[in-house]
Amino acid sequence: MASESSYTIARLGPETWPAFDALVQRHNGIFGGCWCIWFHPDGPERGQGAEANRALKKAYVEQGKAHAALVMDGDEAIAWAEYGTPVELPSIHHRKEYDATKSADPDYRITCVFVDKRYRRQGVTELAITGALDLIAQAGGGRVESYPHDLTDQTKKLSSSFVYNGTRRLYERLGFTYDRPKGLRNCVMVKVVEPA
Repeated sequence: MASESSYTIARLGPETWPAFDALVQRHNGIFGGCWCIWFHPDGPERGQGAEANRALKKAYVEQGKAHAALVMDGDEAIAWAEYGTPVELPSIHHRKEYDATKSADPDYRITCVFVDKRYRRQGVTELAITGALDLIAQAGGGRVESYPHDLTDQTKKLSSSFVYNGTRRLYERLGFTYDRPKGLRNCVMVKVVEPA
């Protein structure tokens, strides 16, 4: 596991955009040029290719509508955990099922976690999620949901490139509780974060 003292957490913003941009560029735009905009609201740029997705993500960052905890190794971003309000991140997988089974909207969602391929399987995903929770606490805290893969009954190993938001076991270690299933292999995990 990564040592917490080895890395720092930085908030995604205009001043950290170059580090985030470099991380995504090193990985060819992430998931075929997504630029981690899939969970944001629809817009004319979305889905128009990697450069349009990049421009949209940068605009969201500049407007303060895109949030993430960046795990930094010196000046280099090596991972992120995207978080935001349901208004900022409305596009979640299995949305119809989610809406039909929810009792209330969360204050925040953690929707995507990505780790540089050179740093995988070293505990960096956990650092990114913990960083997001710390930033949420600084913003006032509240009910936080995430939608990880539920691999508790799975015998076949799943490639880490498909586990875009971690696993149920990871979130349980971080103090989240299981709420309900969502889709075939995902679930809703919940944690109340106290204000910092």
